[in-house]
Order: sequence, then C-alpha cells, then structure tokens
Amino acid sequence: MKLFCAHGELFGYSWPIGSEHCESGVTRVLDHIGLRVVDFEKSQLFYEKILAPLGYSVVMGFRDIVGFGVDGKPGFWISCGPPSESIHIAFAASSPAEVDAFHQAGLAAGGTCNGAAGIREQYHAGYYAAFILDPDGNNIEAVCHDGA
Repeated sequence: MKLFCAHGELFGYSWPIGSEHCESGVTRVLDHIGLRVVDFEKSQLFYEKILAPLGYSVVMGFRDIVGFGVDGKPGFWISCGPPSESIHIAFAASSPAEVDAFHQAGLAAGGTCNGAAGIREQYHAGYYAAFILDPDGNNIEAVCHDGA
C-alpha cells in the first residue's frame, strides 16, 4: 500500500526521509496505520464499503481488530477503543473515477461529505480528491495526483 510517495513524484519535490526503499526505489514512509473506533461493527462495514472502490478488502482480522489491504497486505487497521482524534488519512486512488466511486460509497455507507470529488488546485493542478467523515469524525480522503 502506497500511502505517501517521497521520491520526487509528488509536486516535483523529494524529501530526505531516512526510511526503507521498495523495489522501485520509491521511499516508503508508512507501512501501516490504525484507528481506534467506538462502534467496531459499524466502522468495519463503513470501511468495507468505502475502500472497496480503491481495491481494498479485509485481509486479516482478530477479535475487535481488522486490517484492510490490497494483495493480502494489511495497511489500514481499525480496532475497538476510545476514538482517535483529529485524524486525516488519504488513500491513493489510481483514477478520478476511483475517487468518485469512493465518495459515492462513503455517502451510501452513512459517511458525511467533507469535500466533494474534484480538483484541488491549491495543492497542485492534478490533485483530484474527495473527503468523507467516518462514523467517528475522522477525515478520510481518496486522492489521485493525475486528475487533470
């Protein structure tokens, strides 16, 4: 799962972050991330629906914790507990159509629109994103950097 690319691909900049490199030479900043949620079952169903358009599914689970990922690698986890606060997570989308599908799925799953799908030129000309608040108020984004 590529949550962030720090190898000069984003905005034409590179960041000197001392983290491991994957086979393509791209610096991986994060391996996985997790959120605590109040209503585990409700949140699991919510994330199953909104992440499906991006190719994610449940790939691992235990009692009150589940990992979503692609190709069997869990990169996004939720667990039951006091909710995380003021979290913003952006999932990579491969196309504007995936961003649109993510946003529609988020609304259908009961999420709150926090920014309709569209270009965000304040970030860069091709930044196409949508934002959904999850059941605990976390700001979940899908972004395609080639949305022009």
